[in-house]
Amino acid sequence: MNKSELIAKVAHDTKLTRGEAEEVVESTIENIIEALKGGDDVRLMGFGVFTVTRRKGGEARNPKTGKVIKMPASKRARFKPGKLLKEAVNS
Repeated sequence: MNKSELIAKVAHDTKLTRGEAEEVVESTIENIIEALKGGDDVRLMGFGVFTVTRRKGGEARNPKTGKVIKMPASKRARFKPGKLLKEAVNS
């Protein structure tokens, strides 16, 4: 399912117009992003938890040239599925 299909499904399930459903989906995504940017976790009971983790910097090797490259420290978004999601996928 892609974003457009998700919007269509939300519109159908909630009896909203496609435009209204798109606003809801976009707002949800934007709010998750803003919370993660602010350092907060997003916990959706039963679905899962979005968090930000830090990756330390280090060295890597370019496989084509063999040259050592410095990798800067960075942050990454992580998702840990909740119990209901795990059960639904595994049933």
